[in-house]
Amino acid sequence: MAEFADSVSTRSGDEAAEALALTALAFLLEESDRATRFLRSTGMDGAALPSCLGDPIFLGCVLDFVIADEALLLAVAEATGLRADRVVRQRQRLPGALPSG
Repeated sequence: MAEFADSVSTRSGDEAAEALALTALAFLLEESDRATRFLRSTGMDGAALPSCLGDPIFLGCVLDFVIADEALLLAVAEATGLRADRVVRQRQRLPGALPSG
């Protein structure tokens, strides 16, 4: 996943944010405890995930979940090769983000 940081610079802002959210989701689903915690927080079961993957609002929710837990945010940042503040800034590019500042 660390090569993700290299690919960010070649994508448009929204596309990069969506790709980051999908990468973060993959990170969440790699470990059973993280996956269970995420799915419980959304009220979804795993079968519903494929239909949401192209939904920018859902992808924003993935990043909201990550950002809400500092340890998880730092782990995703490390896994993607991005700084944590860049992950937070990418969240702003997706629908439903709270105004920054």
